[in-house]
Amino acid sequence: MLSGSTPTSTATPEQLIDRLAKGSPRQRRSLIKSLESRSADLVGLGSAALAPFDRKGSDWAPGWVLQVLRRHQPDHLVQLLSSTPEGWLDVASAIGVDYGPLQQALLDEDFETADRTTSSILRQLAGPAAETRGYVYFSEVPAMAGLDLVSLDRLWTVYSQGRFGFSMQAKLLSGLDGRYERLWPRIGWKLDGTWTRYPRAFTWSMEAPEGHMPLINQLRGVRLMDALLNHPDLVTHRSAMGLS
Repeated sequence: MLSGSTPTSTATPEQLIDRLAKGSPRQRRSLIKSLESRSADLVGLGSAALAPFDRKGSDWAPGWVLQVLRRHQPDHLVQLLSSTPEGWLDVASAIGVDYGPLQQALLDEDFETADRTTSSILRQLAGPAAETRGYVYFSEVPAMAGLDLVSLDRLWTVYSQGRFGFSMQAKLLSGLDGRYERLWPRIGWKLDGTWTRYPRAFTWSMEAPEGHMPLINQLRGVRLMDALLNHPDLVTHRSAMGLS
């Protein structure tokens, strides 16, 4: 609870949203269960429930509010998103990628579909040769449109409580001194020295380890992931977010 503030159980919906928007990371996470239990109260706020948040940002809070409404107040969610059928988060593409299906899968917490869609988009960003062969070479990453890589990262961040996405993977790697052999088990891609079997052994839910998604490729090689996480536009994006 914020110092000197009204207890969560008696706070108004407006106060709860304000705390979610302005609180520290610890304070914001403490609101998750309370807000979910009061989803009906969010309906009365209408679009004001999302007003404090930037559609062009990377804050996970509005994505989580939308997921709460999808689970508990789906009719209201349809009405709330009627003016943005492509999805609430404003994401752009330099090559004309339609991010609507990915945003919908993430909103629905259908993370396996979202992961497959992300892989398809990465091949599209890499070019026709990658689409034909079905996977991306690390040497194709530098030429990828940075705007699109940032859009992918923002989508995964916003709709995962900040738990998934390239930025989280890079943050975890940095905390492990850049050692990929320590990252793989940390993000659940390797267990007891054995690669996690795709897709059945992956955890396609919010209960997965941080950084578990998106899967960069089924081979999980260092060179491809290293090239992607160190793409200049993603590095700049992380710096702007205060993650590097």
